[in-house]
Amino acid sequence: MEEVILAVLDAALMVTILCVVIAPVYGSVMLAARTAPISRHARLSRPHLVWGVVLTAAGVALLVVTARSSRVVVPHHPALAFILLAALAGAALLLLGIGPAIPWLAALLGRRAVRLAAPVRLAAQGAAGPRAAAVAATTASATALALTFMIVGTAQTAQERAAYSPQARSGALVVTWPSAEQAAAVRAVVQQELPGVPIVQSYRLPNVDFPGLELASDSSSGVIGDEGLLRYLTGDPSTPYDEHTAVIVTADGTDVGNVTIDYEACGNGDTSSTTKILSATAARPAAPQEEKIFLPVAAVRELGCRPEPEELLIDPSVHRTTAIEQERLDRRLGASGTTYVEQGFQAQDGWKVFAGAAIALALGAALTMTRRTPADSRPMRVLLRVGGGSSLRWFAACRAGLVAACGTATGAAAGCVMGLQLAWPLTAPGEWESPPRVPFEPPWPAIAVLVAGLPVLVAAIAAVLGTTRRGNRGGG
Repeated sequence: MEEVILAVLDAALMVTILCVVIAPVYGSVMLAARTAPISRHARLSRPHLVWGVVLTAAGVALLVVTARSSRVVVPHHPALAFILLAALAGAALLLLGIGPAIPWLAALLGRRAVRLAAPVRLAAQGAAGPRAAAVAATTASATALALTFMIVGTAQTAQERAAYSPQARSGALVVTWPSAEQAAAVRAVVQQELPGVPIVQSYRLPNVDFPGLELASDSSSGVIGDEGLLRYLTGDPSTPYDEHTAVIVTADGTDVGNVTIDYEACGNGDTSSTTKILSATAARPAAPQEEKIFLPVAAVRELGCRPEPEELLIDPSVHRTTAIEQERLDRRLGASGTTYVEQGFQAQDGWKVFAGAAIALALGAALTMTRRTPADSRPMRVLLRVGGGSSLRWFAACRAGLVAACGTATGAAAGCVMGLQLAWPLTAPGEWESPPRVPFEPPWPAIAVLVAGLPVLVAAIAAVLGTTRRGNRGGG
């Protein structure tokens, strides 16, 4: 029942998000269609143009203010949620505002094309109508959303990469369990599924400190194990091991003759602090995250303590666990254990799905301008009289390309503003331990290819498809 409720909530959330996105897109398309002149001799609707300017200015201002505010808000601050909502509202206003800008841009291109060849001139005039404006506005909104996803996704990936901390050496298998009582059963399963593979066991002992000793990795509790764990940490099978000697595994060249252990007395309910001095040596770690203070389990037991099993490790230099092996282990362990194979930072590509869907919408909307034009329309009569089939193809390509270009150019401008400004509140640190924001490089090459390539692709498709049945019969 709980799974059903979660599924319903997820579906409701997706519907809500889609409604929030569709509303400003629909409004932008309607404003664009109402701003466009209804005939060749009519003018643009000035009130709608003014509304477009006001909405655009308000959206940009809100995005800039929220981006600056999110830079100084501390983690867990209640204002962060309101800042994010305000930023999304600014993006919605900007999407609404770009609608009237599209017929204005098309009309400007039409005035510039009065002295050009007939196919280009008529195509520019055809790109300024209400239907063309609605198509271009849809293309612009989809392009803006695609660029926003691309920029914000790149920023979030860079931030997640900076915050990522490996849990083990690259390629190592880590097996954990909910309670210490399950450790023996989990180990038996691992031995059965990976026969002959050496298993490294680590232990934990709460409330252990090392006064006066600090490592770059900020390890304060140390790790407890046998020679297998020590050689896993160093990655060197020849690392000397002594049951009564601690090892400072660090890359900074620390050279100490002994280490002080501050721990709670074990047994009899005694919680008083006890100090023990143990001889120590130094060794270099196999990876930066493995800088730790290693304590032999035999030495810890001699203190009267019984450390609990913490996790199992498979040294990647001895055996690389495959995906099939991990799947078998997960199936056998069920809820009694959890497996993890360290593969380094893995970028989340979910934003690419949304960006791809937005690009597909932009292309699909632009391609609607490749439809056949009625043969008895004024542009067709002029073109058939002037140049026949070749002029028809030029007209189809220019009209579809100009509409797509107006949409992608306007959408690119809005998308860059939205993406660069939304990246700040959407990458705000959520925890006190989160790293500071890192610089990121927006995917400018991909953006340039999209903005320049989509109109060219649409124009090429329109030229290939032709225009009217009459033109196809009469033209070459």
